[in-house]
Amino acid sequence: MSQFVVNDPVYGFVSVPRGLLCELINHPAFQRLSRIRQLGMSALVYPGATHTRWAHSLGAYHLMREAFRALKEKGVFVFDVEEEGAEIAILLHDIGHGPFSHVLEHTLIEHLSHEEITRALMRRLNREFGGALGMAIQIYSDEYPKHFLHQLICSQLDTDRLDYLCRDSFYTGVREGNIGAARLIKMLSVADDRLVVEGKGLYSVENYLMARRLMYWQVYLHKTAVAAEEMLRAALERAKELTRGGVQLFASPQLEYFLRSEVQTSHFEEDEECINHFLNLNDSDILCALGVWQHSEDAVLSALAGGFVNRRLFKADIFEGNVSGEALDDCRERVAAQLHIPLEATRYFVRRRFVSKEMYSANAEGIKVQMPDGAIADVSDVSHIVRGEAVTMEEGRTYVFHPEWKQ
Repeated sequence: MSQFVVNDPVYGFVSVPRGLLCELINHPAFQRLSRIRQLGMSALVYPGATHTRWAHSLGAYHLMREAFRALKEKGVFVFDVEEEGAEIAILLHDIGHGPFSHVLEHTLIEHLSHEEITRALMRRLNREFGGALGMAIQIYSDEYPKHFLHQLICSQLDTDRLDYLCRDSFYTGVREGNIGAARLIKMLSVADDRLVVEGKGLYSVENYLMARRLMYWQVYLHKTAVAAEEMLRAALERAKELTRGGVQLFASPQLEYFLRSEVQTSHFEEDEECINHFLNLNDSDILCALGVWQHSEDAVLSALAGGFVNRRLFKADIFEGNVSGEALDDCRERVAAQLHIPLEATRYFVRRRFVSKEMYSANAEGIKVQMPDGAIADVSDVSHIVRGEAVTMEEGRTYVFHPEWKQ
């Protein structure tokens, strides 16, 4: 076989040339992503949103190849080894995600982000492949001299974001999230080692930013999906507390390891047991455990797992700004009486989460636009929409979760 080919529903045929990239796709660290949902709990609201991190990673790789094709047409010189390094970096950029993607980040493994785990796993793969991933790791970590290569992987306009917006819009059916990735990629160029968008692509950038804002509030932060996420987090927190207190709970070996262990970065660098358990951990471990935990003798775990499995989810009340501690205390007292549980246990059932999102961040490394005269400007300086809607406004909402059902 001269290449690996898949028929992607978003882009059509996606091909990967035979060699290192194909070997990485066939590696268990990457194949595991086919068992990790891209959008966590969003399928409870959008039933089609069952696509995986595997498909997203392959889609982001495809857009990276398209970006290099567009840049080369404009005279941007990239060595073949640099191109392969960036393609490897985007292909592997999500291998550090745990079950249900972002949902259990900092819950199942408290002190590590998925980016930190990704770097550790990439270093492990680099040793396994005899140093062949060295440049990819440099590009991913922004340690390579050509900064624009890192920007293609991680910036406010990168191939990761372009793919997940296109893909998530497609599978949720939220057409307003469609961003026209092909045109945006055609508008990319490089100036002073920075990724820029040609001036005639300004409207496409504005559409991209508006679509991203809409997708966050309509899909990623939909109150039903967020309520399910919070219930899942609470169930895992309770299971960890019980396990570390000596209670034997049903769990797969890989899930049981993370329930009882305090994991640090060094574990992913040095501990083969930790790495092997992580590479075997996916969504099915969590779902299988919850199905058993709903019959647990522990009333708290049973209520949380049963509520999740049978879609008796927390109710999510949304407030602009913050919520007082007194209001939460009143809610906890009502829940303690309703569920006949100690007041202390209500921390699993009454929860608060503040979420703040900007359409565009003027403080981070911004999206640069190359004007017809060659001058480079930040998009916030040349777009009335971005200047008026995003730079001066940060949207913040507080979600308060509590039971709506009775035992």
